[in-house]
Amino acid sequence: MSYRRFKKRNLLTLLDYSPSDVLKILEISKEMKLLYYSGYRLINSHVGRVLMLIFEKPSTRTRVSLEVAGYELGMQVIYASPSELQLGRGEPIKDTVRVLSRYVDCIAARVYSHQSLEEMAKYSDIPIINALSDKYHPLQALADALTIWEYKGRLSGIKLAFLGDGNSNVSRSLVVIGSKLGWEVRIVGPRRYWPDSKLLKDVEDDCRKTGANIILTEDVEEGVKNVDVVYTDVWVSMGFESEAQERIEAMRKYQVNMEIMNIAGRDAIFMHCLPAKRGQEVTEEVLESDRSVVWDQAENRLHTAKAVLYLLVP
Repeated sequence: MSYRRFKKRNLLTLLDYSPSDVLKILEISKEMKLLYYSGYRLINSHVGRVLMLIFEKPSTRTRVSLEVAGYELGMQVIYASPSELQLGRGEPIKDTVRVLSRYVDCIAARVYSHQSLEEMAKYSDIPIINALSDKYHPLQALADALTIWEYKGRLSGIKLAFLGDGNSNVSRSLVVIGSKLGWEVRIVGPRRYWPDSKLLKDVEDDCRKTGANIILTEDVEEGVKNVDVVYTDVWVSMGFESEAQERIEAMRKYQVNMEIMNIAGRDAIFMHCLPAKRGQEVTEEVLESDRSVVWDQAENRLHTAKAVLYLLVP
């Protein structure tokens, strides 16, 4: 592959990347997928490099996609929970990451607090990749964009409605990537779960440049009418279990069902980052329908992970 790689960079949030950077990642993701289905699964561009995964939270798609992505690039992958490291006994993050920087070539971390990633990046000599934090999930957003590109044949001018918790790591990341790619992102849910004002301020410049638009509404019909994509996520994310009943009650009317999909329009596709709570944020009928693209969306986590590792790891 002939793409110029990014110089020493982290991926904590796509806010730090220009629209052209995001497009470059997606173009390489598409090429990685074409190679995959042409029989060239092992790229071997990073033989001898080591990827370290540090996960505070359980994971299926993020962990496995990163492990397989590293393997297919020729990397050695090491996985550890904090309890398996001295982090679990109170060693400061800055000490751990400075040591690991001497051993491995990249760290992907799944953390409860985004501040942990920021501290890692501050003291690390190697790239730090956000494998999910309380604020952002950039790897998911990249896979989402690749999936939309495949199904809609374009990346710009997309209208996407996100129903539910508009201030979750997934919805926030959709706002960010939408601002980079010129989307209309509609956050449809209770006002108290809308994105915070700082995030909206952070994406203003990109929205002006790309023509993107961020809409916040509590009105379901207004939010989903004539969109290209209907997207939802669990109402109770990891770390918010104590608020479970309150969140479920607040979001009941934002469940994605066939009535919602019909309001969206017959060409609208359904997306979910998974795992899904069937019968809660989405009905079984929608999730298993021919309008659901969630399995392709999940697969694309692999191809975008490969692109990110290819570009960030020297």
